[in-house]
Amino acid sequence: MAQVSAADYPAGVPKSVSRALAVGALRRLPVQALSRAAGRAAAWHLPSGLRAPACRAFAKVFGADLDEVRDPLDSFASIQDFFTRALREDARPIDPAPDAFVAPCDGAWGVSGEIADGQLLQVKGRPYSLANLLGDDAVAAAFEGGAFATLYLAPRNYHRFHAPCDARVSRAVHLPGALWPVNSIGVEGVPGLFAENERIVAFLRLGRAPASDAPESLAIAAVGATLVGKVHVDFDTLTTNQGAKEPRWREYENQPFLAKGREWGRFEFGSTLVLAAAPGVLELEAQEPGTALVLGTRIGRVSRGA
Repeated sequence: MAQVSAADYPAGVPKSVSRALAVGALRRLPVQALSRAAGRAAAWHLPSGLRAPACRAFAKVFGADLDEVRDPLDSFASIQDFFTRALREDARPIDPAPDAFVAPCDGAWGVSGEIADGQLLQVKGRPYSLANLLGDDAVAAAFEGGAFATLYLAPRNYHRFHAPCDARVSRAVHLPGALWPVNSIGVEGVPGLFAENERIVAFLRLGRAPASDAPESLAIAAVGATLVGKVHVDFDTLTTNQGAKEPRWREYENQPFLAKGREWGRFEFGSTLVLAAAPGVLELEAQEPGTALVLGTRIGRVSRGA
């Protein structure tokens, strides 16, 4: 399948009047405060007799699959607990091929392609800056000509995310920002949305062995959105939507190891993962935007020399 790059499209796309009005209305709302309030509401502890019915109602409204849930429904003390539920151990087999780069989450494909002129594509005709997304100009420059992919999670999806290949975390950063919605209103109406929204970015060195002098060849941004209570990672206490004003950087001497398929973070309500790789590291088997994505299935090939 032919992939797209930012260089293939003009700098802007027209916005409809209704979308422009919706974006204007969102600019006037205190979305961070609303998102924190939504997170608190979702975390409200339910009486024991209401837990299972509430989970079933949520699943019916949003289309979540209860057959793959690991724990009994009455064990979820809140809707938030159910939303960040674990799956049965056999629910998402991980492709075992050594060169398989697997889907790190359930959800759907967004735009994917080649990093060109320091830019990724948000939608057709709407490029944005990789350096702004990552908060690191040097890594963005080193990734020129590499591959990127945008992966969306919907409320019905499993909301933990996992490692797409064996890798070690060299650094991470929490970048405060806005909380635009990642639906069509936000993605088509807000330039640079993913680089503007609050997010946590993990910088990875591929492989099992720690190597402090090896280049960071993969970055994964977990991007927040309207009504996303928080984004968590399990190798650090970094958390989004707590009112932080400045970036918070972490460097890891022990380089936490993420085996392919290992869980390493979660969204409290749905959002987006953006992956970016250095050139020669990843060959994506990209699909059309909107194509379903299943955690653990092969979506590309990692170069053996990466």
